[in-house]
Amino acid sequence: MGKLKTYQEQLQEIVEKGINAAEEQQKKLASKPFEYAEKFENDVREYSVTTLRTRYYDYSESLFEQLRALNTRFGSFAADLVAKLEKEVVEGADEVAEAADAVKESLEEQKPAAKETTTASA
Repeated sequence: MGKLKTYQEQLQEIVEKGINAAEEQQKKLASKPFEYAEKFENDVREYSVTTLRTRYYDYSESLFEQLRALNTRFGSFAADLVAKLEKEVVEGADEVAEAADAVKESLEEQKPAAKETTTASA
């Protein structure tokens, strides 16, 4: 019977060690969310709602100022492009007008010659 008692005690000791190891692991795992929550809580305490609001508004203001600056730059670029296109249109119109004048002069020069040919034919 003494041997059975020894086996029983050894078995209980093994189970106790297993329980202790499982408890230790469970405590380690369970502590992680609490550690993160405590860290988060400490970080949050560093900022007041007023401070967070001020930062938010500052970042928002900065963002919209950058967007306005970008819009101004885009407007300048667009104005330069429009001016260049208008200049090309005016130059093209001038060239067309000059060509039309040249055709008109050429036709006027040919009118007297055409009259002479018509008169001579009759």
